[in-house]
Amino acid sequence: MEAAMAAEAAAALSAEEAAQMAAFAEVLDDQKQGQGPGQGPGPREIDFLLDIPLVVSVEIGRTRMLIKDLLQLGQGSVIEFDKLVGEPMEVLVNEKLVARGEVVVVNEKFGVRLTDISSPAERLKHLK
Repeated sequence: MEAAMAAEAAAALSAEEAAQMAAFAEVLDDQKQGQGPGQGPGPREIDFLLDIPLVVSVEIGRTRMLIKDLLQLGQGSVIEFDKLVGEPMEVLVNEKLVARGEVVVVNEKFGVRLTDISSPAERLKHLK
């Protein structure tokens, strides 16, 4: 029945949109096959998510500046942030807080040792 509804909707769309709709209907059909009641999506169905690139960044602090102060910055200028020395850095994934940690040096490169990872409930709260 869903395939028939998808076909009707596809008739009113452009060829590219119709192809996308058909591909989406196939994914929905694949998800339904082989699942009994009460079973969630299996690993096969979410494996494609594992290759999605994410932007991971670490924030050492923030500050607010006036444009005139920003324009006066030069080599050797110091910008003071709102965080104290020793305070945990925030680890952001796609600009959403997921963890906190401390700065470490590994093979002459900076890194972050995670000290606190947000719970799934906290991460969902930050998405809204």
